[in-house]
Amino acid sequence: MLKKALLGAVALIALAGHVQAEDLKEFRVGIIGGENEADRLRNYQCLGDHLKAELGFEKVSFFPAADYDGVIQGLLGGTLDYAELGASGFAKIYLAKADAVEPILTTVQTDGSTGYHSIMVARKDSGITKLEDLKGKKLGFADPDSTSGYLVPLVTLPEAIGGPVKEYFGETGFGGGHENLVLEVMKGTFDAGTTFGSGVGEWKDGYTSGNLHKMVEKGILDMNELVELWKSPLIPNGPIVVRTSMADETKAKFKQFMLDLPKKDAACFAAVMGGDFTSFTEVNVDFYKPIIDARKATIGG
Repeated sequence: MLKKALLGAVALIALAGHVQAEDLKEFRVGIIGGENEADRLRNYQCLGDHLKAELGFEKVSFFPAADYDGVIQGLLGGTLDYAELGASGFAKIYLAKADAVEPILTTVQTDGSTGYHSIMVARKDSGITKLEDLKGKKLGFADPDSTSGYLVPLVTLPEAIGGPVKEYFGETGFGGGHENLVLEVMKGTFDAGTTFGSGVGEWKDGYTSGNLHKMVEKGILDMNELVELWKSPLIPNGPIVVRTSMADETKAKFKQFMLDLPKKDAACFAAVMGGDFTSFTEVNVDFYKPIIDARKATIGG
């Protein structure tokens, strides 16, 4: 009996060592949808190069999902090691399996804040200049798991419009991610749409970070063709999350690597995070509790 127990303990130790070794061979990165896949992969390439050179991974694999849920399911299933999420996406994971991932870092805006805004836009030539002009019209959301593109408007718009979203607008729908949503607004598919930005900096630049800024940087959007109809209260910047079951040593090394990235390679930091941020700062689950509670109350999970 004692021999059997000892053999079992040895097997468990060997398995633990095997898992740690696996952590060091391949690092699997989830990239949420909402932007052209080729652009996403190009923006993350520098990160892969750094991770192999500095942390010793033999392979860094990128998994660009078609939508937010693709990455969420990968993290829930333990097939991804790291991803940058929106707060609502993290809330979905937390409500489904609280110990699946750990939020470790978030970005700091150029004004020192750790938040951003949901921003509703319409075509300037539509004649729509304020929320009252949208009554009975078609509103587009970005993605069901987007914080700024769905959850926050769903929760905070009713106060601004004096009633539930579904009763105020004639129709609502999803644009298939932030970038595509804005393009659909420009095409006239939606009268207005909800995307996101820092709310800091110049309108012509699409602010300093966020979807509008990225689209301006890529040359596919002229902000002079849009008008801002509504801006939400400040939303917590989304977390950098890692797989909870990852070896502690690997987690610590990766966290420090990310904290150092803004100074080591500012261009890579801006490319991966999508705009002008100053740094990362540490966070934990408590930072996202208001969003977790809001998602549980409105969407349910």
